[in-house]
Amino acid sequence: MKISIKNKYKKLLPLLALTALFSACSKDFLEQDPLSFYEPETTFSTESGLQATLAQCDKQLRNYYVHFGFSGVSVPMGTEYIFSDMAQYGKTDTSPTIADYANTIVPTGDFRRDAGGESIYLGFFWDEGYSGIKSANTVLTYIGNVKGLSEEVKNKYIGQAYFHRAFRYLHLVYQFGDIPLITKVLSVPKQNYSSTKKEAIIEMITADMEKAVEWVPEQSKLGYVGMISKGACRQLLIKCYLASGRFADAEAQANILINQSGYALMQNNFGIFDPGGNPTAWPITRNVVWDLHRPENKVIAANTEAILVAPNGGAQSFLAFASMRIYGPNWNDANLVTPDGKKAAERYPLNNAKYEARFDYQRALGRGIGTISGSYYSQTPMWVVNNVEDKIDLRHNSTVGNWVNMEDLKYNDKTSAFYNTNFRMKAANGSLLAKDSIRDWFDFPHYKIFYHDVVAEGNPAANDFQGATAGASAHMYIYRLAETYLLRAEARFYQGNVSGAAQDVNVVRARAKASQMYSTVTIGDICAERGRELYTEEWRNVELKRISHCLALSGKPDEWGHTYSVNNWDKQSGKDAAGGSYWWQRIVHYTLYNKYPSGISIAPGVKFYSMDKRNNYWPIPNYAITANIKGQLSQNFGYDGYNESVKVWDKWQDAVEDESKI
Repeated sequence: MKISIKNKYKKLLPLLALTALFSACSKDFLEQDPLSFYEPETTFSTESGLQATLAQCDKQLRNYYVHFGFSGVSVPMGTEYIFSDMAQYGKTDTSPTIADYANTIVPTGDFRRDAGGESIYLGFFWDEGYSGIKSANTVLTYIGNVKGLSEEVKNKYIGQAYFHRAFRYLHLVYQFGDIPLITKVLSVPKQNYSSTKKEAIIEMITADMEKAVEWVPEQSKLGYVGMISKGACRQLLIKCYLASGRFADAEAQANILINQSGYALMQNNFGIFDPGGNPTAWPITRNVVWDLHRPENKVIAANTEAILVAPNGGAQSFLAFASMRIYGPNWNDANLVTPDGKKAAERYPLNNAKYEARFDYQRALGRGIGTISGSYYSQTPMWVVNNVEDKIDLRHNSTVGNWVNMEDLKYNDKTSAFYNTNFRMKAANGSLLAKDSIRDWFDFPHYKIFYHDVVAEGNPAANDFQGATAGASAHMYIYRLAETYLLRAEARFYQGNVSGAAQDVNVVRARAKASQMYSTVTIGDICAERGRELYTEEWRNVELKRISHCLALSGKPDEWGHTYSVNNWDKQSGKDAAGGSYWWQRIVHYTLYNKYPSGISIAPGVKFYSMDKRNNYWPIPNYAITANIKGQLSQNFGYDGYNESVKVWDKWQDAVEDESKI
């Protein structure tokens, strides 16, 4: 397995620059006119043109995980988590309503780089999704122009383009519901699109992925990490089958991926051992979970668990990833104090006389600012199995260094009577020492967010360690085999095979050396295991919507005994606890949204956290609606502009046929 994907990009750099123009985000995404700047019949008459476009699609997958806003304090994937049960927006020094989503999310909001790029990326997901679709459609539209391709090679490229298009559409339909279906590049701009029902889009991409699984080679025949392989196509097909209600087919594909495709969970230490940023302040006892998530180990041949990785390293294509800054707590905030009123911890650089290696948490854990703040559910209840909080589980284990409890840190102000004693949230009299418990005080999976800040590590005066900087590697998993087991658990659950579902969940738990195993599982247990295993990897909001849809299709109850209807699971509004989708019930049970209607008093002021059932889908951006001047797109239920009488395609074939009618 080759890891020099950057060399592939370097060889194709001139074509990549050209392709980037074709896939650029813009408000007039529906018009498809950027291709008019060049002669596509010439540009895409060679195999290298196809390769460049697909290489750009591969590369763009990273954008969802590491693309920055203006100020570099958040990333798009954080939005997926603050619209879920696992996190909330934690940067409390912003406007009081920045997380008041029930009231502030409206179709006319841009939400691409609002408030300096700090908050939510709704429009970014829309633009980036359709940008990837446009690139995939470019390959599918012009591949017939390339002479001399064998049928096998041609089908490989078509299958890989199908993957990229299906990957974007599957995420978009669970973020935005019914959306425009675009399947080709048109020679003349089209401005009269209608929306297509999400079920129809899922049907189309499922059929596409069935072909892709047949046509795309295994990873061993592709050579480069990061290219779309048969295994990646099969993982996406499993999700498509689940979203279609074809649960037996999903299980069958998972069986093939688990048992017949050459993949296996990593069970032992492997690859390089990285002892972390400062073993004196935060020692790491080597373990398989730590090794599994070191970026260098994600792309090596010894890693039999990786199905699809987004390479992110090297001078040519590297994107900085301030993972520790964004996902870590603000442990040295002035609002976090000792019992005698001193600041809990300072960040002393190496060249400061007060520096002590044992308190060098900025190097060991990073300087967090708590943009994406872990929910209480993600810190404690999610880890409870059989009424036991499983702290033996390597993913929740502070003894080996994988997990950080705030109480494990120590005060480092020598003038305090509590110097070198452990952090505490409350004083003996019950008063809060962590005055901002949203931003400053939450436990977190260190093994997931730690990356070397190479630039800061090389500077003795540095005291701001953020994550992967120039010279580091920040390779990311898109798909792993651990998720395949959990997808099969879902498929089995929906078919009534609860014991089989429990077996699959336990396979993942056994690898993590968990002390507690399941004898039976609910859908909530499966979701909890996804949260334990796939934090910052899975699209948490999307997956909860997909699972909500699957529950409605299957008729199976959730862990609270609720069942859902395919007719209205995603067409409700209001902030009351009753009804809604399964996603909504998890918001109700596990988050702080709507719990404090008068706001939460946190220095420097009151903050509002709210969510509405209609936020099950984000609104179709107004800029997309207004660009479609000769037609009308369907707005989602509960938002201004919703009209159930607006024409929506029920069949994807009808939408495709209409595409060519200008």
